[in-house]
Amino acid sequence: MYAVIGEAALRLRVGNDETMQEQYRHLVSLAERPNIILQVLWPEDGIHRGITGMFFVLTFADAEPVAYVEIQNDAIYVQDRSRVQTYVASAENLRSVALDPEASVALVKSLIFT
Repeated sequence: MYAVIGEAALRLRVGNDETMQEQYRHLVSLAERPNIILQVLWPEDGIHRGITGMFFVLTFADAEPVAYVEIQNDAIYVQDRSRVQTYVASAENLRSVALDPEASVALVKSLIFT
């Protein structure tokens, strides 16, 4: 699994300090798993293909990929190949402009109080 998280989302206050610290530790723990790659996207990197909001590209061993997009009170599953390819390209763009995985984990660790 690839996860690209905007740096602003890491700083968004959700709960108290203890809750925030536990969330950071959990992200670091997840990033240490061999099947998870965590990357952080800096706002200073400017406009990118994920600027319109959160999405997921779901890939399967025996089926075509599907894009999943959440909206205010619903979700959309995109199955048309050409439209899914747009999301695949967007995901690749996000991974290319985000911090590399090691720097991303280091950033999250820096948010943990010692």
